[in-house]
Amino acid sequence: MNAVITLNEAEQVIANLSEADKAQLLRWLKKEVKNGFAGIEKTENVMGGAACVRQTRVAVWMLEQARRQGVREVDLLRNYPQLTANDLANAWDYVNSHQIEIEEAISANEADD
Repeated sequence: MNAVITLNEAEQVIANLSEADKAQLLRWLKKEVKNGFAGIEKTENVMGGAACVRQTRVAVWMLEQARRQGVREVDLLRNYPQLTANDLANAWDYVNSHQIEIEEAISANEADD
């Protein structure tokens, strides 16, 4: 059995689900996507609930702050060996879409220094 299906095939399958099954599928997808950004997670009590790169404690705001200070991506990848280039791309996408959140996190961190 081939488990790989196209989005069109998935749409047809979903259309035939019961309302309860659609609701369950939505809960699973929400959990899988993690706040709407692939590879970025917000977990209560982890880094103060800040957006972090998947399965790490590397906050997106920290990466953005480093980038603003002139740290190159290659150096970020060297300093955080658990990250990939795709993780950084996801982080930059998140920064672009959540600018106020990132600015506030960076400002709060700088105030703590």
